[in-house]
Amino acid sequence: MPTNLETMNRRTFLKNSAAVTAGAALALETVPGPATQAAAGANDRVRVGFIGVGNRGTQLLRGFLAQKDCTVAALCDVYEPFLNRDYAQVDPEMLKSVNGGYIPRMDEKIEGSVARYQDFRRLLEQKDIDAVVIATPDHWHALQTIMAFQAGKDVYVEKPLTVNVSEGRKMVQAAQRYGKIAQVGLHRRSSKLYAHLRTLIQQGKIGRVLLARAYRVGDMFPNGIGKYPDSAPPPGMDWDMWLGPRAKRPFRYSIAPYKFRWWQDYSSQVGNWGVHYCDAIRWLLDEEAPSAVSACGGKWVLDDDRTIPDTLEVTFEFASGRMLLFGQYEACASTTLVNAELELNGTLGSLYPAAEARGCKIVPADKGQFQAGAARAEKEEVPTMDGDLTEQHIRNFLDCVKSRAKCNCDLEAGHRSTTFAHLANIALATRSRIEWDAKTERITNHPQANAVLDYKYRAPWNLT
Repeated sequence: MPTNLETMNRRTFLKNSAAVTAGAALALETVPGPATQAAAGANDRVRVGFIGVGNRGTQLLRGFLAQKDCTVAALCDVYEPFLNRDYAQVDPEMLKSVNGGYIPRMDEKIEGSVARYQDFRRLLEQKDIDAVVIATPDHWHALQTIMAFQAGKDVYVEKPLTVNVSEGRKMVQAAQRYGKIAQVGLHRRSSKLYAHLRTLIQQGKIGRVLLARAYRVGDMFPNGIGKYPDSAPPPGMDWDMWLGPRAKRPFRYSIAPYKFRWWQDYSSQVGNWGVHYCDAIRWLLDEEAPSAVSACGGKWVLDDDRTIPDTLEVTFEFASGRMLLFGQYEACASTTLVNAELELNGTLGSLYPAAEARGCKIVPADKGQFQAGAARAEKEEVPTMDGDLTEQHIRNFLDCVKSRAKCNCDLEAGHRSTTFAHLANIALATRSRIEWDAKTERITNHPQANAVLDYKYRAPWNLT
């Protein structure tokens, strides 16, 4: 499958899709460890191992350290400076490639002796670990989550959940098979404000909602993620392990750290950011999945190493008679939603939650043509009800590890929301309006496109 969505025309899509299906369903490597594990008592400390402790992994590590009933039992990362928690060891060229951003200072205090591994399988063999936190690049999430379940661990896994639809369904099935607890890092699911707004919408506060919008805007003109030659990986990085199930290729500073988000093989921006918004909207509106998806856009402006669009607009249609619009604009300035991360438009008014659920504005609809005196919503400002959403989400996970209750964002919820991103990317690649059957999880009007709901892993990695 070509890596550049813009250059993937219909002919090359159909030619390559047939090759993707072969050999994708093989057996996982078995990891030693208990298949089942007793729940921690209500007053017990939960022993947690961390797989991936770079940018987001560090944020999660700090969030778990803030919980009094959590013990950090082990760390794992393919890059030794991250593993050793030593900013001074980080490769200068790596720091330069992200202008110093996305490289954590790693100054947190971890009590006691903590095991450290470059190979996550060794961490999973550590039998005193109750749960693992997975904050690796997206193409690793499915393998590491399922292998953690097999090793008897509960899992907190970052979003987006997967790089294809098939992985997500297999993760859901594995959690059920092994009886494990899982939380997907879509932390708005633990927001008190969003829960309140969901109730208001269900009560008809803004009438019947017909349209929802969200955007990822960031003017990356003129250099984007930059252009770099292939090179040797920095000292201390296990590049082959970083690639894992993906095809072998040379290291490049525009892939790691963090910039993998702009490479189709490892992620996408509709996956990275769009999944947050699509999940929040479908939760607010009680929608499971789109019935049809169309997209337009491409790599139109930025001359950089990315293999995803710099400009994208996606329309998700629902059988209920609603639309969700997601736009990704990284090559121009845009105001889009000012001081709001979402917009929900109803027949009586609109709702505008601020970023990270920091309050919400309810705006009445204007009196439409010929509608003098018609009912409208009342103007209102709903104050924030939340603290740090990541910590609230972590707290919910730890509570569920102990109680064995379902987490606020379990794998089924995370999988359904991540599927929005995959369908958006497929719609753009095929330049078609694709129709989606949520029950069978198949594209019904473009059979060849179903081939890219999965992909063949690079040996020795396999997924059933």
